Amino acid sequence: MSLNHINLVVKDVDKALHLFTNYFGFSMVANRNSKMAVLENNDQFALVIWGQVLNKREDIPEYPENFHIGFYQEDQEAVWNMYRKLKEEENLRFEAEPKSIRNTFGFYFYFEDLMIEVSVNPFKENLK
Repeated sequence: MSLNHINLVVKDVDKALHLFTNYFGFSMVANRNSKMAVLENNDQFALVIWGQVLNKREDIPEYPENFHIGFYQEDQEAVWNMYRKLKEEENLRFEAEPKSIRNTFGFYFYFEDLMIEVSVNPFKENLK
């Protein structure tokens, strides 16, 4: 069995599409009038970007405390490169620069109220 998709609710579908296609390797499969979109990556994992407008609400959706999605980078240099690129985007909030977090190296940022982690895979050595 494999995970098929995750549904993320956002206020601005187009800005989410920009983020995930330009920085995280996703390609758009479908865009339904900027109200809902489906993205897929090379692993055939899908993100469903669901516009809050479909919930008949206009506000930025709230996520539970500590809910986040994470993306692994190859090494610390790749984490720094991603951080520098993302810092150029206007609509993102950052907690801090990349640093040691738990047993890895990375950083957190927010798109709307969705927390996203970028880090080095702490289990990489155990996967060989």
